[in-house]
Amino acid sequence: MDLIRKLTSLNNLSEEEIAGIRSLPLRVQRFKAGATIVSTGQLISECCLLVEGFACRHKLASDGGRQIVSFHLAGDILDIQHLLFEKADHNVQVITDAQVLFFPMRDFRRLIEDRPEIAKALWRDCLVDASVFREWVLNVGRRDAKMRIAHMLCEFAARCEAAGLGSPNQFTLPMTQEDIGDATGLTSVHVNRMLRALSEEGVIERSGRQIRIADWERMKQVADFDPDYLHLAA
Repeated sequence: MDLIRKLTSLNNLSEEEIAGIRSLPLRVQRFKAGATIVSTGQLISECCLLVEGFACRHKLASDGGRQIVSFHLAGDILDIQHLLFEKADHNVQVITDAQVLFFPMRDFRRLIEDRPEIAKALWRDCLVDASVFREWVLNVGRRDAKMRIAHMLCEFAARCEAAGLGSPNQFTLPMTQEDIGDATGLTSVHVNRMLRALSEEGVIERSGRQIRIADWERMKQVADFDPDYLHLAA
């Protein structure tokens, strides 16, 4: 089960704890690209785990402008904060066709109260999220446009490699240039210009959404990228 795989990657769980997870009532739902899973202000009764595809979390300004605050890939728990906060304060949207596993908050809350090692796994997941958010604030606030794009590409490549979904040698970007712009505070035109600059400098090669980082060490320098904040070995 994908939820068990996720939680056991975050903490060593006993057979009894795994059996408790297996006892949870679960449902699986498919979504088309662009569909919204969670909306700001929505009262939430279920948490969800992304089983297949890619998603993002985002906030909307009063003028409709979108700020993407995180990208997510298969294996990510998308809204574990709703175990304690039942009203959504942001939106969760799939950016490709996706499959999502839902589990009731009430049942899951009862399980983690009885099984503190499961709670510890979830706490680690929240701490990793917080670490990534801090890096994103730094990326948008203090890095120039080319560094922002390079850093986002490095992070995505590293996370895909850790999840077995690709490597810096070859990966597919699921997000559009508009998505990348909304994540980095740039226009689509500026995103395209920075991708072209990285290609011309020989650090990446691209064909459509196919990306190859030609020089990983140089790319990390261009991006000011240090993967420690991702805690991939945690």
